[in-house]
Amino acid sequence: MGTASRAAAVLLLTAAAGWAGAQGGSRFAARLSTAPIDLGNAAAVKGSGSASAVLDGRDLTVEGRFSGMTAPATGAHLHVGTVLGVRGPAVAELEVEHAASGSVTGAVRLSREQAAALADGRVYVQIDSEAAPDGNLWGWLLP
Repeated sequence: MGTASRAAAVLLLTAAAGWAGAQGGSRFAARLSTAPIDLGNAAAVKGSGSASAVLDGRDLTVEGRFSGMTAPATGAHLHVGTVLGVRGPAVAELEVEHAASGSVTGAVRLSREQAAALADGRVYVQIDSEAAPDGNLWGWLLP
C-alpha cells in the first residue's frame, strides 16, 4: 500500500469513527452540589445529586436526580457561564419535581454558541428551591 493509499485509508477510518461517535451523541455528566451565594443562605443550601446529558447534533437531553434539599425545588435551568465555575444567564428551562428530592429532566435545542459553550465546559444545571431561589444545587456538564 502506497503512502497516498495509507493516507486515504486513515482519513476514511477517522471520518467513519467520527460519524459513528456522532450517531451515539456526546455524553456529559455533572455532580450537583451546593454553592451558597452568601453566608446568609448557607444554612438553607443543602443537598446533592447528579445529572447526565447527551448531545446529538445540537439536541441536548438532560436527566438527573437530587436529594436532601431543605425545601422543595421551584425550578431548574441550563445556564451558560463565561468560564467553567463562573455563573451565567439561564438559557433553557428544565422540568423538575417540586420536592426536596426528585428528578430533573429536559430536552433542549441548543444554538451553535450554546453547543460550543457545552463543549468548552461552560454549561451547568441549576436547581432552585424555596429556600434558595437563586440556586440550591449546581453542576457543570463535563465530558
